[in-house]
Amino acid sequence: MKKLIALLLAVLMVFSLTACGGNSDAADSADFKIAIITGTTSQGEDEVVGAQAIQKMFGADRVLLDTYPDNFSEEVDTVIAKITQYADDPTVKAIIVNQSVGGTAEAFKQIKEKRSDILCIAGTSQEDPATIADVADIVIDNNPNARGYLMIKTAHDLGCDTFVHVSFPRHMAIESMQVRHTIMEKACEEFGMTFVDETAPDPTDTSAGGMDGAVAFMKENTPKWIEKYGQNTAYFCTNDGETAPMLAALIANGGYFVEADLPSPLMGYPSALDISVSVGEGDWDAITKTVEDAVVAAGGAGRFGTWKVSLGYSLCYGLGQYAWNYCEGKYASVDMDDVKDIFCDKLGVNFNFAKYSSPTDGVTYDNYFLIYEDTYIMGNPGYFAGNMDVEIPDWCY
Repeated sequence: MKKLIALLLAVLMVFSLTACGGNSDAADSADFKIAIITGTTSQGEDEVVGAQAIQKMFGADRVLLDTYPDNFSEEVDTVIAKITQYADDPTVKAIIVNQSVGGTAEAFKQIKEKRSDILCIAGTSQEDPATIADVADIVIDNNPNARGYLMIKTAHDLGCDTFVHVSFPRHMAIESMQVRHTIMEKACEEFGMTFVDETAPDPTDTSAGGMDGAVAFMKENTPKWIEKYGQNTAYFCTNDGETAPMLAALIANGGYFVEADLPSPLMGYPSALDISVSVGEGDWDAITKTVEDAVVAAGGAGRFGTWKVSLGYSLCYGLGQYAWNYCEGKYASVDMDDVKDIFCDKLGVNFNFAKYSSPTDGVTYDNYFLIYEDTYIMGNPGYFAGNMDVEIPDWCY
C-alpha cells in the first residue's frame, strides 16, 4: 500500500508540473519561458523598455527578447523567422509580438501548426483583424472607434477649429486606421471643425530616404502647415518616428497636439524638447512631470496631451504579466476581464476595455480587445480631459 501511495503521489507531481494554461503536452512548468518581440528603439522606445521590465522581473533566462528590423515591411520573411524561431524551443510557452507588423499572422499560423500549446499574443496589429484574430490567442490594440471620436472632442474642447491628419498609403490600408480616420472626419463635422488630410513619406520606404527622409520632410513641412491652417489647429500623425519633428515644430511655431498614435509621454516629446528622460522603474507620474515641466517652459502649456502611462509600454508589460500568469496555470482560458484586471492592477491606471467588432460585417471577436485611457493635457497645472466618462456615440461603431 505504501508503495502504491508513493507511486500515485509521483504521478500527481508529474501531472502538476506539466501544465501551462491547462495543456497536458506542456514541458515542466517550472522551466517555461516567454518571448517578446518588438520593434527597435528607433521605432518606439516604450515597447522595448516594457519588454525589458518583464525580463528584469522574471529573469533573462525566462524572458527572451528580440526585435524585428526597422524596414519590416520590406523584410517580412525576417519578421516571420524572428517570431517562429521560438517554436523550436519546447520550453517557450508564450510569444508576444508588439507591435505586430506584417508577417505576424503568418508566423502565428506556422507556430500553431507546429506547436498548438504556445500562447500567441499580438499587440497593436497592422494586419487584417479577421486574419490575425484567427491565428492569435489574444489581439489587443488601442480603440480606434473611441479614440477617433475623443481626440476630435478634446481638440474642440481645447479651442481648435481644424484637425490635420498626417499619414501615408501603407498605414491607411490598415483597417483600424481607416476606421479611426473615418470617425475623426465625421466627428469634425459634428463639432463644426475642418478636417484636413496631409501625406508624409513612409519611413519604411528606403527609396524615399527611409526614416531620415521622413524626419526631414516633417521638419520642413510642419511649419508650413501651421502657417497655412493657423494656430488653432490640432495635428495627428500615424507614424511614431515622424512624431518628434512634428512636435518640435508645434512647440516652436504654435498649434495643438492631443496625443500620439501610440500615446506616451515618451513618444516624441523628449527628442522634440531636447531633454533626457529616464524610464527607470516605470514611474509614469514622474516621467510625465518631467516632460510636462519642459513643455510648460517651452510655452506649450494647455496645447499638448498624452496618456500618462504609455500604450507601448502597457502592452508589453501588461501582456507579459498576463502571459506569465497564464503559463503558470492561473487561467483556464483567455478572458477579457482577466486581461483587464492585470492591466489595471499592474499598471495602476484605469483602462476602458471593449471587444473589437468589424465595421464591415458586424462580427465581434472574443479574443480581440480594444483599450484606451484618459488624455492628460500638460499645463500648469495639467489636467485630465475626462474622456473616460464620455459616452461614445453609437455611430462610431
